[in-house]
Amino acid sequence: MADTTAPVPPSTSSEAPAQATSSPTIPPGFKLHVENTAQILLPDTADAFLNPVQEFNRDLSVACIRTWSEDMNAKRKAAWEAKLLARKEREGSDKGKAKAKRAVDDVDETEEPESKKVKINESSSSEPANSMDVDDAPASATAVDPPPEKAEPTLKSEEFRPSKITILEALSATGLRSIRYAKEIPLVKYVIANDLSPAATAAMRRNVELNGLGPSTADPSPSGGGDLGKVRINEGDACDLMYSHRPERLRVDVVDLDPYGTAAPFIDAAVQSIKDDGLLCVTCTDMTVLASGNYPEKCFSNYGGIPAKTEYCHESALRLVLHTLSTSAARYGRFITPLLSLSIDFYVRLFVKVRTAPVEVKKAMTKTAIYHVCQSCQAFTEEPLGRIVERKKGDTVTPLYKTAPSAPISDTCVECGGKLHVAGPMWSGPIHDPTFVKKVLEHVNENSSNYGTHARMKGMLTVASEELDTPFYFTPAKVASHFHCECPSLDDTASAILNGGYKISRSHACAGSLKSDAPQAFIHDLMRTWILDHPVRMDKIKDEASKTLLNKPIGTKADFTRHAGLEAISNKIKLVRYQVNPQPNWGPGARPDSKKKSKSSAAAE
Repeated sequence: MADTTAPVPPSTSSEAPAQATSSPTIPPGFKLHVENTAQILLPDTADAFLNPVQEFNRDLSVACIRTWSEDMNAKRKAAWEAKLLARKEREGSDKGKAKAKRAVDDVDETEEPESKKVKINESSSSEPANSMDVDDAPASATAVDPPPEKAEPTLKSEEFRPSKITILEALSATGLRSIRYAKEIPLVKYVIANDLSPAATAAMRRNVELNGLGPSTADPSPSGGGDLGKVRINEGDACDLMYSHRPERLRVDVVDLDPYGTAAPFIDAAVQSIKDDGLLCVTCTDMTVLASGNYPEKCFSNYGGIPAKTEYCHESALRLVLHTLSTSAARYGRFITPLLSLSIDFYVRLFVKVRTAPVEVKKAMTKTAIYHVCQSCQAFTEEPLGRIVERKKGDTVTPLYKTAPSAPISDTCVECGGKLHVAGPMWSGPIHDPTFVKKVLEHVNENSSNYGTHARMKGMLTVASEELDTPFYFTPAKVASHFHCECPSLDDTASAILNGGYKISRSHACAGSLKSDAPQAFIHDLMRTWILDHPVRMDKIKDEASKTLLNKPIGTKADFTRHAGLEAISNKIKLVRYQVNPQPNWGPGARPDSKKKSKSSAAAE
């Protein structure tokens, strides 16, 4: 199960033939940056922030939003077809009733007195030019069976029209992401690109015009009456803009938060500005807060939880952000459904669906937990905040929401005797929707030429689609280090777990990692069984936790015979799963120095 890594190509990769072919005139003091279909002008001074390394982030976002929009329209089309079929059946039934009614009326007419028939004939002969008066004579027939031309408009439009989506990018910087959304997602109506920095909005206007996505009139205001363009630029505070979209009629379909650092200040506004079943895309780059355990007070203030200082810290970072999204949405009677949550390089990227449903909000506490984590062997115990108890009365089942009983637990680990620390509260539910992830993967496979980082997209999406719905992952190397023994291979470890009757998968978040539903005690027994053939020198062991682990008897002996199901864990497919350095000194990048520039400009004046 060897990991395959490969360098991700730079942003001007030749793998994307959809890139702009015409080279515009580059003014002095600027350089041209091309990424897929978009081309932008970057100033020599860092007035607007752009990190070329995040091309993978932008590629993934385009693929996810496009897949989500197509999936939403497919569901709407299915609902539309069901309504159309029901309407046709209803109208067919009404016409059948009308025919029966007319037959009854014809029978009644034959039994009517002659004088009544004469009156009708007289009225028809006195006004021969107006045939509608004759047709309208039987009022009851008109009420039951309307003329065909009146019923026709309800069936005239029998072609489904896909709904177009509106995207709000709250922190756009150069506008590259918004431009790509407008050009590469077919169902986009328009994109609102916002930034607080005047230098950034100036760069956006320049780049939007360069790509031909700006307004078609000189007056781009709504009162101007012209086309406002496919990318509409707004200069202002991101939260103010999103709060202005809180009314239901003004909500947008997709909100994208990609700040420098934490997205925490923008989440409350974001969850209120999205339509039902809308998509929220969130990036957080403050991994020193989310994943290191060095700043628990800052993590708590931003995300409402304490990080886990363990090897699986990157997954706990994802769960902390999901916890923040869940609790923020719950305040407004809304709940989240994680579609895809990835730990990538120096940041996390999450795609969640937001919907209003008070019943689902009640379940949020059952998807939230506190974890007691051993600081020595990293074993953990999950303690959920709530539970659901079903009360049956006849055929009716009523869910009751209760607090979870706290398991009696000491401050020491039952496995090694090490100290336990608290992590969380954090999201304990699924972090991916496998059905959605497979649809995105299918889209990427069919449109590889549209994405410069398609090789890595396929690798990470494949692993995410197979990932078990359990917290957390582990690496055999880390577990072996607690025993001070030789490390078994990934194949040996996975086979032993499968032979023990447990499930196994890879994790996208860490190279060489595994996820399993096996208890920690079995993982330790696996290592003790391995030591029988790979002995450890006990005289070299100094720390008490390792001595405790080694001296424990084997509860369940592991079988390292190669398991037949090992091939299904995507271990022999050459997938690019993990990034290696694509360029020197790469990383989150530096903040734009627009403030320094404004100060120097003021001094010069």
